Order: sequence, then C-alpha cells, then structure tokens
Amino acid sequence: MPSIDVVIDLSAEQCLAHYAGGAQHVYARSRDGRRVVFPAQALRRIVGRDGVHGLYRLSFTSDGKFESLVALSSR
Repeated sequence: MPSIDVVIDLSAEQCLAHYAGGAQHVYARSRDGRRVVFPAQALRRIVGRDGVHGLYRLSFTSDGKFESLVALSSR
C-alpha cells in the first residue's frame, strides 16, 4: 500500500471544525514538500485535547483513496 509521511499541526479548535461540519478535508505538507489532502474524518482516531501535532504516515490505496493515518511521532 502506498504511503506518505506528513506533518500535521492542528489546534483542538481547528479539529473541532470537522465535527461542526465546517471542514471536509485536511491539508498538510509531506516531509518532502508536497501538499497532501485527506478526509478530515481521519483525525477522529488521533485527535487529543491539544489537537493533532506531529509526524504521521498517511496510507492510501493504489487508486489514491485514503486508507489509514498512523502516528510516527507526536508532540
């Protein structure tokens, strides 16, 4: 399965925008500088009291659909 490592730095308030219906997608930057877009619902499993901060591995199917998001390191 293809993957890309992304840095995510979102406050708790920014993460709550998804639950309020204000955010459908998350925009992040990969470690190699590419812009990456993935579904905001992916944050549900990883959001904490302070939001989401750290390096994550974004995995997707061969046709480019989101599959999983796993923490590699977090702050």
